[in-house]
Amino acid sequence: MVQSMTNTDTRDAPATIHQINELAQVGCEVIRVAVPDQEAAAALPAIKAGITLPLIADIHFDYRLALAALQAGVDGLRINPGNIGGKAKVREVVAAAAERRVPIRIGVNAGSLEKELLKKYGGVTADGLLESALNHIQLLEELNYPEIKVSLKASNIPLMLEAYRKLSARVDYPMHVGVTEAGTIRSGTIKSAVGIGALLAQGIGDTIRVSLTGHPKHEVHVAWEILKALGLRRRGVELISCPTCGRTQINLIQIAEQVEERLANVDKPIKVAVMGCAVNGPGEAREADVGIAGGRGIGLIFRKGEIIRQVPEENLLAELLKEIEKL
Repeated sequence: MVQSMTNTDTRDAPATIHQINELAQVGCEVIRVAVPDQEAAAALPAIKAGITLPLIADIHFDYRLALAALQAGVDGLRINPGNIGGKAKVREVVAAAAERRVPIRIGVNAGSLEKELLKKYGGVTADGLLESALNHIQLLEELNYPEIKVSLKASNIPLMLEAYRKLSARVDYPMHVGVTEAGTIRSGTIKSAVGIGALLAQGIGDTIRVSLTGHPKHEVHVAWEILKALGLRRRGVELISCPTCGRTQINLIQIAEQVEERLANVDKPIKVAVMGCAVNGPGEAREADVGIAGGRGIGLIFRKGEIIRQVPEENLLAELLKEIEKL
């Protein structure tokens, strides 16, 4: 499942609702909002009423915010049981969550590892992250609450991979996977694809969140591209385009960019090939639902493996879009 997080002020319910619904349109399936204070918690009922996605409240330091979020009808909590005020307060939160069967995500993060574990392991290590998670899991298990999801996020990919692999060998709870503070859209996309993709390829991960500095819609787009690349799920257009070389005789780069832009909001799972020459072009185009293979100033249009017509270069984009519309 693809998750994202709003970057609006949660206290501004209309703005938050607008962004959540915008994210739902591009494929977000679970949404998380920060709840830093009681005013933000008070906005949750209105937010919940204005959206269709499952709503997760992100809570730190104050157990009363978790209780208020549960009363507001949220579908999930993200907390660190160790930082919301002691076992008695955790017990109170768990009791309220149990009434509603609301899952609790134990969110361990390299940037907020407990001081005693930093001292024990000489800094942030995979074993330190693992011990933190196991301690929090034990706390909820002692309270007989099995509705647990776990994450072990870090911005260092080898560290994050090692921690998740170690945890997956120890427990069977669902895992939320992500590279935290991955960076800007450009660099963060690469880090997220490497880190999240490596774990998903091994069967580790149940929900994912790509963390990017920018509008969260970019997180959703990247998450789906990761899932599509691994063949785990399909949504929207899978664009296959060649990198071009000296054999290319049409303006393929421009055509490919225009196709991607024009099809950005298509949610149906279709494969589109934009190829530039006779080496791999016809073969790749035949494997796609629709595609083009370029020649000198002309291109062949393919649909479901069959050549349907030859058109001049200047008409390739329009003719390709016509065939996609038919699908």
